[in-house]
Amino acid sequence: MPVKVSVIVPVYNPGPYIEECIASLLRQSLPPDEYEVIFVDDGSTDGTPARLDGLAAEDARVTVLHQENSGWSGKPRNVGVDASRGEYVMFVDNDDHLGDEALERMYDYAVANGADVVVGKMAGQGRGVPVELFRRNRPRATVANAPLIDSLTPHKMFRRAFLDRIGLRFPEGRRRLEDHVFVTEAYLRADNVSVLSDYVCYYHVRRDDAANAGFQRFDPVGYFKNLREALDVVDRYTEPGPLRDRLHRRWLRVEMVERMRGRRLLGAPEDYRRELFREIHDVVVERFGPGVAAGLQPTQQVVAALIAADRYDDVEAFAEWEAGIALTAVAESVAWRDGALRVDFAAEYHAGGAPLTYAAGGGGDPLEAPPKDVAEAIAWVEADTVARFGSATADLLLRERASAAQHFQPVRFTRETVPTEDGRRSRLVLRATATVDPASAAGGKPLDEGLWDALVRVKLGGWTKDCRLSPAARGARPAPPAGVVGGQVLLPYWTARHGTLALDVDRAGRSLGLGRLTPAEVGVAQDRLSAPLPLYVPGEAPVLVRLTAPRKVLQARGTLSPAPGGSGALLEAALPVAALRGATWRAALGPDPDAAEPRLLALPFALRAGAHGVRVRRAPGPSSLRRVVRVVRRGLAAAVRRASARRTA
Repeated sequence: MPVKVSVIVPVYNPGPYIEECIASLLRQSLPPDEYEVIFVDDGSTDGTPARLDGLAAEDARVTVLHQENSGWSGKPRNVGVDASRGEYVMFVDNDDHLGDEALERMYDYAVANGADVVVGKMAGQGRGVPVELFRRNRPRATVANAPLIDSLTPHKMFRRAFLDRIGLRFPEGRRRLEDHVFVTEAYLRADNVSVLSDYVCYYHVRRDDAANAGFQRFDPVGYFKNLREALDVVDRYTEPGPLRDRLHRRWLRVEMVERMRGRRLLGAPEDYRRELFREIHDVVVERFGPGVAAGLQPTQQVVAALIAADRYDDVEAFAEWEAGIALTAVAESVAWRDGALRVDFAAEYHAGGAPLTYAAGGGGDPLEAPPKDVAEAIAWVEADTVARFGSATADLLLRERASAAQHFQPVRFTRETVPTEDGRRSRLVLRATATVDPASAAGGKPLDEGLWDALVRVKLGGWTKDCRLSPAARGARPAPPAGVVGGQVLLPYWTARHGTLALDVDRAGRSLGLGRLTPAEVGVAQDRLSAPLPLYVPGEAPVLVRLTAPRKVLQARGTLSPAPGGSGALLEAALPVAALRGATWRAALGPDPDAAEPRLLALPFALRAGAHGVRVRRAPGPSSLRRVVRVVRRGLAAAVRRASARRTA
């Protein structure tokens, strides 16, 4: 019987790393009878075959196919396609996993847009994924109007009838870049490709043992032979001209020039990097016309020119200079305003611990006349960076620490040229204001509960670099209070280890500063409670006040509103005074009163009603037994950490 989606997973000795993959596939929001999961075991020698057979016996959605080892992922994927019943097929690697709603969202998006291919937003856990492609949803994308060519992994959804109609399958055997060949042809021959960017569909994971197939050192001769096959696909389905040059540029940039730059080059053994250089040089002179390198960024143009001129020693020297350049972004202000968190920051490149400075002037074209030495190459990059400063950009992203999901935030920025004291050189500084709106910060939706790091991304000259957002100095760190916005509690804070800006969403407790409130500041007039709290609220919002005594719970509705004078918030609630008599009641605040299981923030006071009204007192501390349990738990945790440290020492 047909289903909407067939998920195809090639499997080879994943060990425990397959468990999160399995779990994510089984908890998909798509109804169980509307998708299937096909694991194709490519001759695994660990316990995975038995694990999968047991799973298939328990779950009707799961099919397991076994075959002799084929050497790579192409054949298992093809076997899965041929066995599939889905209108669409989705390829997943056995060490990666999906977002819980990925299949449902991608399928609905495919149907809505008549897509032959759907590219779902990716998050990279320890490995790189495209960023610019997922700035926004793209219902009708092509290689001409979107950076599709930046995403050539197979982790996408393809219409099965489309694959059959054009006869598209993966190259098989022990080879590299079979996914480039497959995905490139799919892009070029599809009637429509859709990019879904408002939900993280695919989590691309680097294993702790770094044993992912894509991280293994490769044979340069075989690798670049396979790369030529991907170029052949482009040549087969495009005409000579700007589009073909732009597509070829992807392989020149990612697979060649970037392997010859900075720490990536210098971190490889010398004999291996020279072998890489030789193969890269051969492809560059054989396959790329002048229009390919011309569209690269300035530093990439320099490296491409040196590669084409067969000057490995200069490539290495230029890499040593580039390896010392890093992005620095400093937060100048972090404050709540009009219901959003405003982050002002300045960003520029540094080298050797000091701001990088640039000289204007110069001239020439490194592609027509390669620099005669590295000093000339650096001077050309500096001059070109100054000339292109008008197109430099700055972005702020929020990245969820556990999942690596990241989202662009709205940013306004200016470009500032700061001359040095002698006037001969200049610093190039980007000053920006980012607006983090809690209601829409996650691609138009609220942020999920968790810890989110602020990440600055700058395009300047020949570099696109990311860094965490740091404060100017420890004593001058902006310290806005936690905000209660839309029922969520969001606490901006500086990390203890590196002093970088992060955002705690619905997890913070004592760090909210509520413990600073004293009983004397809490007012009770008849049945009306009022208490100033060190929180930001954009306007009056309903909250829950929960009162607890031994074996008793009372709840009252209240409001949080901006405190008079603009500092903090004022909590007000009507108390059930008659019900309070005879016990001492601890107080807690529920920012989202309509939640099925409201999150509660402990307040540092308790209430007791008597004949003369309601008295406010300091909340009782934990009992002696609870204190003992807490101390024992801390001691056990410390012992575990020490034992772990000894094992890894």
